[in-house]
Amino acid sequence: MKIVNYMNQEDAKNPHGIQSKQLYSTEDAQVMHLLIKPEEGLKLHITPVDVFFYILEGQPHITVGDETIQVKVDDLVESPKDIPHTITNNTDANVRVLVAKTPRPGTKTQILDKK
Repeated sequence: MKIVNYMNQEDAKNPHGIQSKQLYSTEDAQVMHLLIKPEEGLKLHITPVDVFFYILEGQPHITVGDETIQVKVDDLVESPKDIPHTITNNTDANVRVLVAKTPRPGTKTQILDKK
């Protein structure tokens, strides 16, 4: 049995400038833990595989395509491949999100928002 605790993982570099830690990675899937501090967020981007976001802490705004909704703890949000999406934290509290990509991407994410 393999047990991974996100607090023991090294930060994974990402184009968004937020804390990201890889928890799981095989050819079939990839799972990341994101810590999004107040006023931080992901740049608008397109992922070449299906993604889902599971909210562990906080109430971020998630945009998928043309729809933006503020979500809460224990919500799961689906984002189909090749659809622009982002997560922003407009609150005063930290947001923690599990991000699962399936299958694991074979090509890089396309950043649309160059901020």
